Amino acid sequence: MESSLVAGKVVPPAPARRGLAVPRVTAEELEEIASRGWPAGETARLGDWTLRASGGFTRRANSVLVAGDPGVALDDALAQVERWYAERRLPACLQVPDSSAWAQRIDAAGWAREADTLIRTAPLAPLTSLPEPPAHLGRVRLSRDVDAAWLAAYHRTGELTDAALKVVSGGASVWFATLPGAAGHPGPGAIGRAVVDGPWALFGAVEVPPEHRRGGLATALMGALARRAYEEGATAAHLQVEADNAAARALYDRLGFTDHHGYHYRRPLA
Repeated sequence: MESSLVAGKVVPPAPARRGLAVPRVTAEELEEIASRGWPAGETARLGDWTLRASGGFTRRANSVLVAGDPGVALDDALAQVERWYAERRLPACLQVPDSSAWAQRIDAAGWAREADTLIRTAPLAPLTSLPEPPAHLGRVRLSRDVDAAWLAAYHRTGELTDAALKVVSGGASVWFATLPGAAGHPGPGAIGRAVVDGPWALFGAVEVPPEHRRGGLATALMGALARRAYEEGATAAHLQVEADNAAARALYDRLGFTDHHGYHYRRPLA
């Protein structure tokens, strides 16, 4: 009872846990953040557009990020794009957010659409509570440097020239994750990559060999990367997934990711 109270103090409410909300950003803003996490070896500006080249390693690092105004008429901009990539012996390619004001005009110019992709986001804090890997596999190894085991499990190993390795290793704060495989199975059980850039953590290259799938390894690996990103101050996660990759989309659904926006690529018709 209050009559028997000797002393007391006001206890403030517990502080809200960081990383329970996703910052509000536009499609173009998030595309710029994602581009920094997969940086091209060479870039050039055409108004607000960014031309990117990396010896042909991945569409993202060898395409024009269409954002804002190119500063010239569209026909002239597309012609300049084709010349720039031809000088580097690369096919011209545009990366266009679905919501871009240029999408319909580029379509009318006869550039074919391909590789529809989704950008998905999630609060980071819940990902830090994902379970550890099964005890018999040990812990996820995190490294600043990409090693031979990681590269051996990466499906693009045959394409990893020096230029490609610069893309894979580039970004503000890059972490490579490797989870050992079960006894009798050579190579890692899963690999992944994360790049911390301010409040954002970009997840990518999450791969699990067929013999290790359906064992929660991708989830455990993402949890380890999320915990490290959270320690560095990140509050939100983002990733790219091809729109027709139903298995990956289902995994990310279970982890709390939702669609932020879509983008696609455009190439000139032959």
